[in-house]
Amino acid sequence: MLSRDAEWAALAQFVRHPDPRLRLGVVSGRRRVGKSFLLRALAEATDGLYVSAVAEESVVAARRRLAAEIARYAGIGPELIADASWEALLSTAIELTARRRAGVFVIDELPYWMAHSPELPGLLQLLYDQSQAGQGVTGGRVIVCGSAMSVMNNLLSGTKALRGRAAIDLCLHPFDLATTARHWGIGDPGAALRVHAILGGAPGYRNLANVDPPQSTDELDDWAPATVLDPRQALFSGSEAEYLLREDPKFTGSALHYAIINAVANGATSPAKIGGLLEQPRSSLTRPIEALVSAGYLSYDTDPLWERRPVITVADPIVRFHNLITVPQRDLVETGQSTEAWRRSRPTFVARVLGPHFESCARAWLRGQADPALRGHASVVTGTVVNDRKGQAKNEIDVVALDKRAGRAEIRLIGEAKAPVTRRSAADLDRLDRLKELLAEHGHDTGSAVLALFSMEGFQPDLVSTARRRGDVLLVGLPALVDAGDPVVVPGAR
Repeated sequence: MLSRDAEWAALAQFVRHPDPRLRLGVVSGRRRVGKSFLLRALAEATDGLYVSAVAEESVVAARRRLAAEIARYAGIGPELIADASWEALLSTAIELTARRRAGVFVIDELPYWMAHSPELPGLLQLLYDQSQAGQGVTGGRVIVCGSAMSVMNNLLSGTKALRGRAAIDLCLHPFDLATTARHWGIGDPGAALRVHAILGGAPGYRNLANVDPPQSTDELDDWAPATVLDPRQALFSGSEAEYLLREDPKFTGSALHYAIINAVANGATSPAKIGGLLEQPRSSLTRPIEALVSAGYLSYDTDPLWERRPVITVADPIVRFHNLITVPQRDLVETGQSTEAWRRSRPTFVARVLGPHFESCARAWLRGQADPALRGHASVVTGTVVNDRKGQAKNEIDVVALDKRAGRAEIRLIGEAKAPVTRRSAADLDRLDRLKELLAEHGHDTGSAVLALFSMEGFQPDLVSTARRRGDVLLVGLPALVDAGDPVVVPGAR
């Protein structure tokens, strides 16, 4: 099991808790992120029972299949409980697993069953409350899991049946850049970054690829047309994006939802900008955007320096890739000219896929650093903008680490993470010095701020010398992001 130590420890702690009464847990995460793999392993390790719901299965078929799994687990004939009710089946499964050393009962993809049996969370609540009162089932551990994020997020909200009853609420996230490189066995940092920019960190994609992963950026020119741009392959971005966008039963799949996702992929980062592209009033987009955020298709953040400035992005890289690369080249892709489609798309890929993704990987790397020399004691790592009052221009800051107190920010780090094909130079450092001045002009404390440059192609020797001489500069190359290696220059090093 790769890079799931914290999640495994949390689940093991949940299962082994000494409470003799029934305990409930919730696990969620997008499709192909490895939830089923993790929970099957947990059930096997605890001699528990793992059952997965099936999409579009009738209620009768679902109950009988659960009965068959329970019978197999108990070593009895399935006909004995074939026509049992949901309540009886759940109670039986919990009682059987509770008899084992630390058995757990796992229901994977619960939203599929809730589509025809919405009473299931209420029945689990009933069994839980009875156990707490010393009635009914006397113990056991139950974990419910699902990929439909809007459904899973709603399980524990408001007045829902399981609110206040789940002892663990675990959301499984995709792998980061470094873990994805290890998972795919990609040794070249540039190739690893590009695969991560296309597919993200969902580990399930590796088994869908029918060709070996690229080991250089040149090999990506063959790999991309043979996988994400080939309609005959399981990794084809069109099929996968459609699959992801339709898996949530609360997502209507309307033309408006798809149009919003496409607008965000094309750079509309606020409701006003989305409305402008779609020629729709901003007020009419509030609920659709909220639905897409709840379902996990869009991410909605607020700039910490300018709290009224929303930042909306596409949450899944392959959905972004599909909208920016595959859709514009649909005619070439569908007529078997994927290589030509990729050749024409490479400028767009570098500017609008690879560049933004490199920025997000730089921020993720910085968030994971515990060394105060790298990020100070900042509580927030994000991106922001700062206005040049004289030139009346907005300047984007790719990476900023800060603490916010009483409307005033203490800036710990100001960074740039562009994706040029050349090495970074001293001119890039001059630009950061200017951004530092602008932030100070706006009243923020920049006295101890570190200046950081993240580079895909390395650094010019004069920049490295200057950075070491100054002592307030951090230089991070792509190998450090992928291989968890050391930065080229660390603040304070001379």
